[in-house]
Amino acid sequence: MPGAMLVSPSSLYGPQPRTGTTGPQGERESFVYAIVRCGGRQEKAAVDDVLTVDTLAGEVGSQVTLPALLVVDDDKVVTDPAELDHYRVTAEIMGTVVGPKINIVHFRNKTGYRRRMGHRQRYTQVRITGIDGAPKATTRKKG
Repeated sequence: MPGAMLVSPSSLYGPQPRTGTTGPQGERESFVYAIVRCGGRQEKAAVDDVLTVDTLAGEVGSQVTLPALLVVDDDKVVTDPAELDHYRVTAEIMGTVVGPKINIVHFRNKTGYRRRMGHRQRYTQVRITGIDGAPKATTRKKG
């Protein structure tokens, strides 16, 4: 077809997951991601991802810790709450953004009633800085 434009799947659906990729020397790169809870929703988070979440308290540049619900570390999938306590997903607040404009129109037939409103939800953008799986130091009672 003359004039038809070919579109790659990555431009339609965003970046593809990097699972199973190989590095420049041919060795397999490790890939870790987590499902975190933020603002009543669940988001997939990998290191250096930028997420738009519900408004968080904090200044631009401050660090926040997000609770992990599931962690995938190469072939290991962690869902046990006792093991998830060892994982920390840290993020840096980048700033606030506004969502798309929502137009609200109320109309009642034959009465002359019309109301028009608009709304733009405020969100916070965060950059995932790390997914750490170091176990916590535990203290035991003697006796």
